[in-house]
Amino acid sequence: MSLSALERSRLETAIERITETALNLGLQPFPMRYEITPVDVLYTIGAYGMPTRFSHWSFGKAFYRMKMQYDLGLSKIYELVINTNPCYAFLLDTNTLVQNELIVAHVLGHSDFFRNNAYFQRTPRDMVDRMAAAADRIRQYEREFGTEAVESFLDAALAIQEHIDPSHFSNPGQEKDLSEGTKGPGPYDDLWALDREPMVDEKEEALRTVMRQIKERADARKRGKRPEKDLLMFLMDNSPVLEDWQRDVLTIVRQEMLYFWPQLETKIINEGWATFWHLRIMREFDLDPAESFEFAKLHAGVVAPSPVQVNPYAVGLAILEDIDNRLGREALFEVREIESDQSLLRNYLTKEIVDRLDLYLYQRVGSEYRVVDKDWEAVRDRLITARNNGGFPYIVVIDGDHENRGELYLRHEFEGAELDLKYVEKTLPYVHALWGRPVHLETVVDGLRVQFTCQEDRVTRRFL
Repeated sequence: MSLSALERSRLETAIERITETALNLGLQPFPMRYEITPVDVLYTIGAYGMPTRFSHWSFGKAFYRMKMQYDLGLSKIYELVINTNPCYAFLLDTNTLVQNELIVAHVLGHSDFFRNNAYFQRTPRDMVDRMAAAADRIRQYEREFGTEAVESFLDAALAIQEHIDPSHFSNPGQEKDLSEGTKGPGPYDDLWALDREPMVDEKEEALRTVMRQIKERADARKRGKRPEKDLLMFLMDNSPVLEDWQRDVLTIVRQEMLYFWPQLETKIINEGWATFWHLRIMREFDLDPAESFEFAKLHAGVVAPSPVQVNPYAVGLAILEDIDNRLGREALFEVREIESDQSLLRNYLTKEIVDRLDLYLYQRVGSEYRVVDKDWEAVRDRLITARNNGGFPYIVVIDGDHENRGELYLRHEFEGAELDLKYVEKTLPYVHALWGRPVHLETVVDGLRVQFTCQEDRVTRRFL
């Protein structure tokens, strides 16, 4: 369903009014580009994470899961916003005007956060174009080496894509302004048009760049040996079995994960910031009773508590409102610039907020789950710990020539949370495929040090 001329005109007017209000309140978003999309397009972008990206069956699986939940009325995506310059926001074509007004106010908060938070300063703002170019290269590899070979390799790369080190990230060149200003709703076809046939010299230049960077890192690594957190980079640089095209694919997966990483580190503060500002922007407008009721219902759904997991919108909003009330707006904008989820929770989550949101710790006791602790400091510390390393296990490379046999030795830096052992047994064969030789992983199980070893597809374990 597409918007009528009258609906489009009303939405364009609302966008102009909301943007002006946001700027007057002190927000500094990127220039915005709003796209009105049908549900299939919106959920495709949600599954892939971006409008243009390489193909893989796991994205299709994510699309099917999200679309099925939408069809069954279990969940609904109202919008998606992309950290680019200009910043793209995708609105569902079945949204009401009030829904779109709230969403526009919300995404302006996200855009302001993307532009000003320290954790996003090194992310490339032209990532739509970069991902389109990377997808071109991967399609060319599929033609050269076969779709099955490339997809099988992507299976292995994506299985460990979170094991990177964002401190190694570099974004060559300064960002450039890619738009002329804020635009109203437009066609989304131009984004899909970025899918084009690759130029051969682009692929060759990409390969030359990858190999040059690998050599530079190898030279630097010779100057000092230390545990390496960036497993993808270590495999890319040191695996004795990878071909050049496979190293390039690992480079693509790693660079895309580096782009997404700041969002993993700032989920609570980012969503809290966007929610804080959609509330204040919408309060500036004279809504009629029906619109006020619809807005209140939508906002209540956003911040509704969950009995089994933390709602980042609710927790982030509560902390930021407390900062605004106690310390003032200047302090609030400073928090937006410098904090991540962990530092926000550590510095600003108070007993009063924990009590008001009724946050607690629970665990399985026998055959049921029970609340085991409501002490606010215990809750705060558990939330902080859960945000370590973006919520993923911290794995480091200890040795790439274990016992002088060329075997790979990894260690889980245990911080209280055990690994999912079924996931370990399914993932180590992928690491083995990328390394080509036996792989060992040291971790802690039930308080004891355990070493998992993978040879081919067989995973064994022994106590140390």
